[in-house]
Amino acid sequence: MAVLLPVILGIMGLGLDSGMLYLSHSRLQAAVDAAALAGSLQLPYDPAMDKGLVRAAVDEYMHANFPQAVVQSVLPGAEERSVTVNAEATVGTIFMGALGIGSSTVRAQASAGYNNLEVVFVIDNSGSMKGSPINETNAAATRLVDLIMPEGMATSVKIGLVPFRGKVRIPADVDGLPSGCRNADGSLNEDGLLDEYKKPEYRYPYNDRLRVTPYSCSSIPLTQGLTADRATITQAIGRQDARGDSSGTVISEGLKWARHVLTPEAPFTEGSSAKDMRKVIILLTDGDTEDGNCGGNYSVYYRPNNYWTNAYYGMMDMDSHCEDGGVLNNAMLSEAALAKDAGIEIFAIRYGSSDAVDRNLMRAVASSKEGTDDHYFDAPSPYDIDDVFKLIGRQLGWRLLR
Repeated sequence: MAVLLPVILGIMGLGLDSGMLYLSHSRLQAAVDAAALAGSLQLPYDPAMDKGLVRAAVDEYMHANFPQAVVQSVLPGAEERSVTVNAEATVGTIFMGALGIGSSTVRAQASAGYNNLEVVFVIDNSGSMKGSPINETNAAATRLVDLIMPEGMATSVKIGLVPFRGKVRIPADVDGLPSGCRNADGSLNEDGLLDEYKKPEYRYPYNDRLRVTPYSCSSIPLTQGLTADRATITQAIGRQDARGDSSGTVISEGLKWARHVLTPEAPFTEGSSAKDMRKVIILLTDGDTEDGNCGGNYSVYYRPNNYWTNAYYGMMDMDSHCEDGGVLNNAMLSEAALAKDAGIEIFAIRYGSSDAVDRNLMRAVASSKEGTDDHYFDAPSPYDIDDVFKLIGRQLGWRLLR
């Protein structure tokens, strides 16, 4: 035992020193990860990394998280719009000093950036959004495009757009149908009131004149599939004006077609199948799911009405409404779940004033981490929208690429 005791103590000491080095490396790696992420957020403002903004952000985070570490290099990453950080730290040893090893160096590397990103804006284009709300939304969305898809710089970023009301408008040949609006079952929505609904028995008050505006689809902007062309997506965003006759607010249809745009399977096929591609929906609406039978400011007492041209009435479904947590609200939650199951994260923006029920529905749609609202935002006024988009933009860049 006298002979073995020094050996046993030496092995125990080596184990303690090894454990200390392991913990130090883990701490250093976490600090380097945070520093790389912080540096990547400055890339839109320091793309050539010659202004010192990226390096300053890296140094700040390294000092805050591991002040003893030394940043060896801050360099452009292997991918466009990424930064790679290398750092090391000297860790003193206790028992290994007896072997002449008084300290050891641990090293860590991390890369972060904005690449491998596909985003679809899902924007409420109903009439209550016209004027400042849609104008501020368009401006904020365009600035976000500038951030993640800067002019003159090649990126692996694609962006799409799904404007919605009570239905969405799809370009020709995407799903084998002509250009026009779609019903909830995927069939072509007639651009006006179905002949069946023109019968006298549907009218209330009795024998009331028919007050349904034709061509309620043609004023909805076309859905834009994913594109890497900055001009194409900014032009599509700029065409949103929330004018024209509305057919309600059916949020589930916006979410459904955004999922179709992002996934590589038909009807839209521009989405990547790469496992490292981050897929994001940014949903903004100023109202709850609305079809005229839900009460509130936009309810209509007479029938038929313009709501009867939406994605459900358009397929002869007169029983799916939204009151008391009805079909339309459930459809919205179901479509959000399908998107999440497909690996898509959802940022949900609630613009304007709303009650607790509507806010909680949007919270359920959002992909927030448990116990947080990190993917849910309130924008009480049109002039809060830009700040919300900026916060989302920071989260889109907050991604490791290693």
